[in-house]
Amino acid sequence: MSQPAKAARSTRGAVEEPREPHAGTESAGSRRAAAQRLTMRRKLAAAAMELFATKGYEATTVDEIAAAAGVARRTFFRHFRSKEEAIFPDHDDTLVRAAGVLDAAPAHENPLDTVCRGIKEVMRMYAASPAVSVERYRLTREVPALREREIASVARYERLFTRYLLGHFDETAHHVGDDDPLLAEVAASAVVTAHNHVLRRWLRGGGVGDVETQLDHAFSIVRETFGTGIGAGRPAQEAAADAPAATARAEGEVLVTVARTDAPLGEVMRAIEKALKKG
Repeated sequence: MSQPAKAARSTRGAVEEPREPHAGTESAGSRRAAAQRLTMRRKLAAAAMELFATKGYEATTVDEIAAAAGVARRTFFRHFRSKEEAIFPDHDDTLVRAAGVLDAAPAHENPLDTVCRGIKEVMRMYAASPAVSVERYRLTREVPALREREIASVARYERLFTRYLLGHFDETAHHVGDDDPLLAEVAASAVVTAHNHVLRRWLRGGGVGDVETQLDHAFSIVRETFGTGIGAGRPAQEAAADAPAATARAEGEVLVTVARTDAPLGEVMRAIEKALKKG
């Protein structure tokens, strides 16, 4: 996949994605304000989850959530638009962090690897509070409105990653047989699906175990499936410019590895592992 300058993110869609503040202009005051905002959102979320679990979702009101958190009703609505939104306090901030990973990606990194690193921010959000995540998972299985809210949140990540992959080739240069647009969208969906599969399995198991290792295994399957296919329809000289950073092949009892000096270690190791499997 060719890698021109990153395209500006589209603002289309039902929900405008939050933007990460510029590192050079973010003041200590704004960081404190953001931390205080997240603390209050989590406090309201904890109150909402406890009430949903004890009284039931339908029987719980916004006034009761606010009272349980020790704040006024208007404070609740400064942080959330509805009571179903209240049990997902971290998604906005996590989306910003995921976007930051994409924005700061090194030029030599495969875009698919960048997307896999970006969605790890989502998994880390869940893994930071396993008990809360497990209880939230139970609630979303029982309450359709919460499940719909969760699906909408996941769709925002998928849009972010799809736009990123689509931004790494020239959309005006399509020709017959160019499957990059399809592969970009399918690959982004596959990354999100792999993440959600691992996350659900971890939550059903009580939030126990090394979930990042499980996620890395799932991503290796996605990379093997899509990593070499993206850009298959481009002219040969353009594809050559995006040759793999590392390759490896077995010759008898000798393993020959060729890598660029700037090749990421992870990509070198994947090339070696793949060659060993074939051998």
